[in-house]
Amino acid sequence: MRPVRTIRPSLLAALLVLELPVLALAQSTPAQSGPFQVPSGLARAESVAASAAGAASSAGFWTSWFRRSDQAKREQPHWMTPMATTTPRLEQEFRYDVLWQQARPGVPYTENIGNSKGLELIPLDGLEVIASVPPYLIHHSASSPDGFGDVQMLVKYRVRAEDEAHGNYILTVFFASTFPTGGSNGQTDAVVTPTLAYGKGYGPFDLQGTLGAGLPTGNEAAIGRTYAWNNTVQYHLGELWWFELEANATWYQDGKNGGKEQTYLTPGLVVGRIPLGSRLKLAVGAAMQFAISQFHTSVHSPIVSVRLPF
Repeated sequence: MRPVRTIRPSLLAALLVLELPVLALAQSTPAQSGPFQVPSGLARAESVAASAAGAASSAGFWTSWFRRSDQAKREQPHWMTPMATTTPRLEQEFRYDVLWQQARPGVPYTENIGNSKGLELIPLDGLEVIASVPPYLIHHSASSPDGFGDVQMLVKYRVRAEDEAHGNYILTVFFASTFPTGGSNGQTDAVVTPTLAYGKGYGPFDLQGTLGAGLPTGNEAAIGRTYAWNNTVQYHLGELWWFELEANATWYQDGKNGGKEQTYLTPGLVVGRIPLGSRLKLAVGAAMQFAISQFHTSVHSPIVSVRLPF
């Protein structure tokens, strides 16, 4: 990362010296209106000084931010975020996914534009906050109106981690909240999801997994509880290629699917992180979820993902 240059006091003094001729001209020019007028040259000098101080303060804030987030990423394994499983790693990026779901063969796909992904930031040591962009659902059905889904927020707290040279593992806890903003395309009440996340690397291979419970804050009999267990095995080839196979299992308690279980296998590939600048990088991925359980809410689901780590 290139160092951020700050405005030195000597530079401010030089700017003021350059303004002296302007000050002299302003003193010989009558004010346009009003009994008390500040000479325009002096006002401009004060404006330059204020702008310089503001720029230095802003530069210092972001320098400190990126120093902290870079350190947080160095202290953990450098695996790729899987396509469906939420990584236990702390990440700082903007991510946008598109998911197509088909309830059964022959019926139109439901398009999920965004798939509850969004901005991921590391504001504090060991802490990540994810603010999702509300997904937009296109049903291709007259009986199901299109529209935005629920808003989701997720907070990660990294309990322990070591990079590839010192253990190659990570343990993290999540707390997610889904807010009922989507109307007919969302839930009637908020849902909170505490989750335990883990990962371990073995050379070019790594395993990343999560175990969590979706707990409605109201109307539990209708919404139901869900218990999800996701595991991903990745293989890193070369610098950019990340091959993966995921197993995504969900158990339902109460609600319309109470007592049922579904499992998907999700093979996928992510290519990245491709440098786009001094900080910005690019990763793109694709995967296909295949239902392997007797009960399933969709037959198969293609996924594409674009990430911009910074």
